[in-house]
Formats: sequence, C-alpha cells, structure tokens
Amino acid sequence: MERGGQGTVLATAIGDADLVRACRAGQPGAWSLLVERFSRYVYAIAAQGFRLSEPDADDVFQEVFARAYEHLDRLRDDAAIRPWLAQLTRRLAVDRLRASSREQADESALEVLDEQASLEMDRLDTAMSVRQAMLGLSEGCQEILDRFFSRDESYATIAEATGIPMGTIASRISRCLTKLRGLLEDPDEVNR
Repeated sequence: MERGGQGTVLATAIGDADLVRACRAGQPGAWSLLVERFSRYVYAIAAQGFRLSEPDADDVFQEVFARAYEHLDRLRDDAAIRPWLAQLTRRLAVDRLRASSREQADESALEVLDEQASLEMDRLDTAMSVRQAMLGLSEGCQEILDRFFSRDESYATIAEATGIPMGTIASRISRCLTKLRGLLEDPDEVNR
C-alpha cells in the first residue's frame, strides 16, 4: 500500500458509508478508494500526532489498513469509518511506542503524547470535514477558497487567475464561506 496519492473524482463522489458498503460487497476498486481517501489521515495521526519515525509510521499505516481489511465487518456504523480508523491508528501507534526499544517512555510520557495526539486527531478530523464539505461547493467556490486559504494568494492574484474582478473577490469568498458553513452544519447536504 502506498500512502498519499492523488484523489480521483470517483473517490470523492461516494460518501464514506457507501464506500464501506462497497468494500464489504467486494466491488472492484472500492478498497483502493477507501485506502486513498484515508491514507493521509492515518499517516498524519501516526507521524504528526504520535511523532513516530517514518519507518514506524509506515509500519503503523500498513497495519491499520491490514486490520481494517480483516475486520471491516466489525464496524457497526458504516459512516463511522473515519473515527474507527483513527482509534485503530491510535492503538497501534501507542503499541509501537511501548514496544520501541529505542524509546523507553514511561506511562506518564505516553499519556502526554496520547493527549497531544488526540488534539492532532481533532485538528485532522476538522480538516477532513472541511475537505468533504468543500466537495459540495461549485468548482468556482472550491477554486477561490483553495486559492485564498490554502495557497495564500492575494485578491489580485486570484482575480488574474480566475478572471473575476478584484473588487468582487472578497464578496465571492464571503458567499462561498457561507455556503461552506451550511454544508459543515448539515454534512448530509454534501452527499445529496
């Protein structure tokens, strides 16, 4: 398995619960889409949240998806795949830290690290929610929000790239953020 990867239109068009059902049904490509959708999330928890070395984070990443594949039938709520993977990643990362011979951390140090990782997981969950909600926006809104917030482009740069008058950029961003807020408040709206 390879972590990261470029998202496909199909991978983002299907909701999490439908994707889990497709995996259970053995639909071709469904498992690859699930791994692609959550690969950065799982790896970020291991590498950033628990500060595992790259080889340890890679091992945790592999183990998470191997176990998820084996035990997907144990997931009670198909829509809860993200928190299920997060908890599985957390458990395996903590196990990796405990078993690590190079880092003999005591339990209090592990608790502090686990608390920090929990905060990182909350941040990652928020980012995943925003990313999913962004898919419910028009391409124009997706582009303008991406350019302004992700790429940190100026109004002038956005105006030049999109052909939107510079004086309109601020109001366009405001309207797009209002739409995004609505999608975040009603996540089911994204998959409709």
